[in-house]
Amino acid sequence: MDRNRLAPAVVAALVLALPLVTAAQQARPAPYGDRLTVLPAAAPARPAVRVRGAAVEAYDPRSGARSWTYRRDGRRPLAVRTAPGHAFALWSDGMVTDTARVLSVDAVRWHRAVPGLADWLAGRPGRAAGVLQQLAPAGMLAVVTPERIAAYRTADGDLRWTLPARRECAFDPGRVARVAGVLIVAQPCRDRDVWTQELVAVDTLGRIAPGRTPLGNELPARVGAARGV
Repeated sequence: MDRNRLAPAVVAALVLALPLVTAAQQARPAPYGDRLTVLPAAAPARPAVRVRGAAVEAYDPRSGARSWTYRRDGRRPLAVRTAPGHAFALWSDGMVTDTARVLSVDAVRWHRAVPGLADWLAGRPGRAAGVLQQLAPAGMLAVVTPERIAAYRTADGDLRWTLPARRECAFDPGRVARVAGVLIVAQPCRDRDVWTQELVAVDTLGRIAPGRTPLGNELPARVGAARGV
């Protein structure tokens, strides 16, 4: 076949293949099995969020009208916690997600897989209570598991710090308290005589201890602005 005939044949083949490529892209499964459905009802200024069956729902607390539902294929939400503009969910596979409003559009902003959490939660969904903890001031989310406490920046899901449990000890997400903005987490130990090891106090910057020099948690752009860059 000469060049004059080859060029039209190639163009025709590409035109015929284009619908197939488009269909393949549309059939591609959503990342992490996400199924976020935004409903036509006007979103309230401060929606309430709840776990309902296999979905997380945002709804108007006055009318009950839903503004969105969020599902993940083959997974089940176990707990939710809200902050202004954010809805954090803990899932049966140990995934933590953030559904947030950006420029008046609701979207799933980030996913974070927490090591070992799925096995610990398996068959015991009641353990999910207390795993998600907001740290004061707003802007940080703590995920409390027996092995560690991990803190994520809510704006982008960036992991800011982790605190492992002491040897022969384990954090108890179901036993937490707040005092003046400080989160106190129980850390039961096998050595019951050393009671001071069984309570840990943390805030947005990590464990509270004398002389600590923690890193900041601001977004990079804000850090630069604060330094006059």
